[in-house]
Amino acid sequence: MTIIISTVIIAFVIAFVLGMLLGFFKKVFAVHEDEKVTKLKEVLPNGNCGGCGYAGCAAYAEAVARGEAPLNACTAGGAAVAKAIAEIMGGTAEVKSYIAILACQGSKTCAVSRGNYTGVETCAAAAIAVNGTKMCASGCVGFGDCVKVCKFGAMTMGEDGLPKIDKAKCTGCGACARTCPHKLLKKVDTERKAPLVLCSCVSDKKPDVVKNCSMSCIKCQKCVRECPEQAIAMEGGVPFINEEKCTACGTCVTGCPRKVIKFLEK
Repeated sequence: MTIIISTVIIAFVIAFVLGMLLGFFKKVFAVHEDEKVTKLKEVLPNGNCGGCGYAGCAAYAEAVARGEAPLNACTAGGAAVAKAIAEIMGGTAEVKSYIAILACQGSKTCAVSRGNYTGVETCAAAAIAVNGTKMCASGCVGFGDCVKVCKFGAMTMGEDGLPKIDKAKCTGCGACARTCPHKLLKKVDTERKAPLVLCSCVSDKKPDVVKNCSMSCIKCQKCVRECPEQAIAMEGGVPFINEEKCTACGTCVTGCPRKVIKFLEK
């Protein structure tokens, strides 16, 4: 019995001494965080979406405090967070709002399927294994990798096999764009005036394009020829609209035979 009591007492004393030592070393070797970093962390949304270009909100806060990051890079926080950051840093921040758009209209009823896919049901796996699930090798694979990475609940998979974006919830963080293996999701300015090209088919073989998807760009280049401002050129197999030249006249929108070019829906 005496041995047990002695053991308990010794264990208690050792624990007490170790606790005191840990407390002492914690104070001696403590890393004091910059007061600005602490304040910045408090105003950031802590979604860690990566839209700012940093690993997370903490990394962004530290970069801002060091003067290495712009004050308005938090897309998830928008204008309110940018204003709060600017007040902490003693500066001003011009804020732009962004939203994700899908540059593909190849739904189940429009795009021809490659057949029954039996592999791992992720867009990334299917893109690597069989170059996607549709005959259009540039089309949306349809397994919703983008939906899974959206931290704001702004994306769902529609019955047509394409992801749907809730504009009210989308923060334009770009997580979906970085995840899509075919790079079909784009981050665009919500105040954009120039139309959008909603097809990413890079194939230059017109017969295959027409056959594989009824909503694809058929490379007719009518938009290029008829643009009064010469603001459209073919790049990588699809029309590219120069926003600086575009006057948003809508000639390309009304003239596109496949309705691939559209204005951003507000």
